[in-house]
Amino acid sequence: MGHRPIALAAASPFLLLLTDPALAAGEDREPAPVERRLEELERRLESQSFALQQLAKKIDDVLWFDRVGDVAEIDKVYVPTVPAPKQEAVYGIANDRHPFRMWAYVFVPRGLDRGRSHALLVLPHGGVHGDFDTYYTHVVRELMAEGYVLVAPEYRGSTGYGREYWESIDYGGLEVDDVVAARDWAVETLSFVDGRRVGILGWSHGGLIALMASFHHPDKFQAAYAGVPVSDLVARMGVQTEGYRALFSADYHIGKAVHEDVEEYRRRSPVHHVAKQKVPLLVHTTTNDRDVNVLEVQNLIAALEAAGKDFEYKVYDDAPGGHSFNRMDSALARASRREIYAFLARHLAR
Repeated sequence: MGHRPIALAAASPFLLLLTDPALAAGEDREPAPVERRLEELERRLESQSFALQQLAKKIDDVLWFDRVGDVAEIDKVYVPTVPAPKQEAVYGIANDRHPFRMWAYVFVPRGLDRGRSHALLVLPHGGVHGDFDTYYTHVVRELMAEGYVLVAPEYRGSTGYGREYWESIDYGGLEVDDVVAARDWAVETLSFVDGRRVGILGWSHGGLIALMASFHHPDKFQAAYAGVPVSDLVARMGVQTEGYRALFSADYHIGKAVHEDVEEYRRRSPVHHVAKQKVPLLVHTTTNDRDVNVLEVQNLIAALEAAGKDFEYKVYDDAPGGHSFNRMDSALARASRREIYAFLARHLAR
């Protein structure tokens, strides 16, 4: 579902020379204990991993222009959001005085009449430590054809921007505030965006963010779509692998396993916030999802129904593609996305 640091299989003598000035200079030194040397090697390999991620992100940024530049004007902006509470204070400047700084992609349909106001869509990517990459090319092209202005925030925890950005992850928490900040930036900065016609859509973890953002800020969104959304972190941790659970219990993240702090995981789960739902909502899932098990989304649907909420949903029966079923290039995927676009148009039309 997400990206993890790229593991390098082995350290070549050349790599060690590049990362160890003492070795490169031919200096003699006392041999370190094996454990310390292994720790140092692991640290250097991890540093190389983050460097490779940043390189991959720069390459993918170039591909965006190649793949959608004919239909969209593309920009990538750097905006302040809300503070990162775990960052280290510098010069005595406390974290509450120092907002997190976030990258976000902006796509504007070519030939758009900027003398009129247009609907805005916010598209948070999926994945634990994921990023907005050219996997979404066909979706962006279709949204440009629909006439939407699109902002895609690289919220805290995203891959491709170095260790500090990556370790600022706050799944289901402050990253939602980052995404809302991207919405606010677009409404305040782009004169041709109509702040009364803003939708949010996302898949998987992006679906969780779409749910949480629209639940907590119903005044800022007029429509929300959640595809195969992560919906119940408590249930999710019960069926996921130890490696996946470790992403959440890491000391720079939640810092506790679910059995150590159930309430914290509930706080980050849409299923426990359905009472706040006011924004028109469409949810899609499929019974053969091997990532977000259909049980999670069924829990969400049942909770919304129990709360007497008005929303739309569809549970596909073993849709080809499973977790990615309506993000692919298939007849069913295209038909499903047409349902999404028709839903958005009903609620975002002038």
